[in-house]
Amino acid sequence: MDIRNAEKEIKKLSELLEYHSKKYYEEDSPEIEDHEYDAMFRRLQDLESEFPQLVLPTSPTHRVGGAVATRFEKIKHEFPMGSISDVFSIEELLAFDSRVKSVFPDAEYVVEYKIDGLSVSLEYENGIFTRGATRGDGDFGEDVTANLRTISSLPLKIDTTLSRLVVRGEVYMSKANFASLNRAREENGEKVFANPRNAAAGSLRQLDPSICASRKLDLFVFNMQYSSEAVADTHKASLDYLEKCGFKVSPERDVFKKISDVSDKIMALGNARKSFVSDIDGAVVKVNSFKMREALGATVSAPRWAVAFKYPPETAQTILDSIVINVGRTGVLTPNAEFQTVQLAGTKVSRATLHNIDYIRQKDIRIGDTIIVRKAGDIIPEVVGVDISKRKNNSVPYEMPQKCPACNGDTIREEGESAVRCVNIACPAQLYRNICHFASRDAMNIESLGESVILSLLENGLIKDVADLYTLKQEDLSSLDRMGEKSASNIIKAIEKSKDVGLGKLIFALGIRHIGEKAAMTLASFFGDIDSIMKASIEDLCSVDDIGKTSAESINRFFSSELNIELINRLKESGVVMESRITVTSRTLEGLTIVVTGTLPTLKRNEAENLVIQNGGKCSSSVSKKTSFVLCGESPGSKLAKAESLGVPVINEKEFLERLGIK
Repeated sequence: MDIRNAEKEIKKLSELLEYHSKKYYEEDSPEIEDHEYDAMFRRLQDLESEFPQLVLPTSPTHRVGGAVATRFEKIKHEFPMGSISDVFSIEELLAFDSRVKSVFPDAEYVVEYKIDGLSVSLEYENGIFTRGATRGDGDFGEDVTANLRTISSLPLKIDTTLSRLVVRGEVYMSKANFASLNRAREENGEKVFANPRNAAAGSLRQLDPSICASRKLDLFVFNMQYSSEAVADTHKASLDYLEKCGFKVSPERDVFKKISDVSDKIMALGNARKSFVSDIDGAVVKVNSFKMREALGATVSAPRWAVAFKYPPETAQTILDSIVINVGRTGVLTPNAEFQTVQLAGTKVSRATLHNIDYIRQKDIRIGDTIIVRKAGDIIPEVVGVDISKRKNNSVPYEMPQKCPACNGDTIREEGESAVRCVNIACPAQLYRNICHFASRDAMNIESLGESVILSLLENGLIKDVADLYTLKQEDLSSLDRMGEKSASNIIKAIEKSKDVGLGKLIFALGIRHIGEKAAMTLASFFGDIDSIMKASIEDLCSVDDIGKTSAESINRFFSSELNIELINRLKESGVVMESRITVTSRTLEGLTIVVTGTLPTLKRNEAENLVIQNGGKCSSSVSKKTSFVLCGESPGSKLAKAESLGVPVINEKEFLERLGIK
């Protein structure tokens, strides 16, 4: 394709994707199937990769994140981002009204709900989003433009004739996404976020934009900071204008003359907040007229023309009846409190997560206690304390089980972690996730065996662990709903083909904790076969590059499990290759330790690392004084800077291949 046709197609695809994204995310009325959207998106990615000079600043591919930053640049706000004074009672609200009305008796107010998120400044030049920053201290913030681009509700291009526009918005996370994120983090043994605001702030400040993109943040605009031409003389009119430009603005922006009506609206919003898709912690009251605002001015820390009414948190006391254990998809045992039903934030609640044993010990939570319960961000029930005065004399501290309640396998708690885990790869609670990982492209690469097929196989009792995949027959697959003969045949062929992927991919496929794709390939190269790895001591494992004590203990623990040993033996019997497929064919790089970073022109990272091993070298994931050289591509991140600071040589792909005699 020539560059002119590519430019036309890129423009057309960008417009179509942005249109359908808005239909899906903002209007909840999709017009095409997901696979159609995905196909257009992949086509756009391919074209942009082939013609990088044609990438548009408004490209939808920015939504999935780009290069990983090493830090956020601090920038000074051209228009300071102050905070609003809080009020906590109707009396304080009336006092605010008296101060305003003493100067402007005919002042009107706009009432908006206050989403609990992270305030940002957004800059547009000729309708194109150019830069965004966090509030910071009000005078200086952090440039988070790359992360903001990943938010679907942030328009990369707006419908305006203004040459310059600066607006202020709030980045937040919906209740549903917050609950989903915390469930996933809990299952992975990660620390959960305390509330949606913390989750949004933590997500927006990720150095890797793809992580931010995965968190599904949202944004709405609530203030016009600057416009190159006057477009409104009131706050309400400015919000209406911003909405026409394409921004998501507060749907609640009614105008009131009487403070009693303002008070009624605040109470109504407070009573309805449990039904909102996002968490709100208050209502904002602003003088509507811009001229009046200018005359009222501001104190050192806050404007005199606005206040935020904060709603009090709701708590309840109840009796803790029991603590039950849920085993997550990653084997993490999560304790949950079951208690006598109470009413919180408009719903009946009888269960709450207790996160982990450290949380239980910190708050000294015991079965039979009178506990204090609330909803974090009015969403997730949590136990926040215990009324010790009501504790029974015979109560005892709680201890986590030593056996997994789902499979009776051993549980472990690694040093420095709060999570207790089951290490049985065939544990029923972990099975679906483990099989999906086992079959994935970077693991055994069983093509066509997607998540829906795996789920169907489990639901129909055709498999109980990963070894059962290799006993499947074509007629087993053909018996599944919506599974044709050709599809079944393709899956059987892919399963058979996967037997020969080699030891490195098999080790990664087993899902051993702390062992990623690179470490798995290193183990395979060092030991050669799985029996040698299974027999290796912790000391032997620690002698391998990039395998530290924590990883070595995890490997040793995995292969000490009788259930896991039995699974390996069944895979052997099925013909799965247990030897390394990477053999040393040259000693060109013998004695050298090499780090690969960035995106290389022709080689994938794993291909480059395999070449290092085949030529007698060693790969490392981190740069140190012992690093022989760094093989560097585009967007290298912090590893290039580290190499330069240590004086480690840096070469490109062409120089690397020349060193190996590859043309």
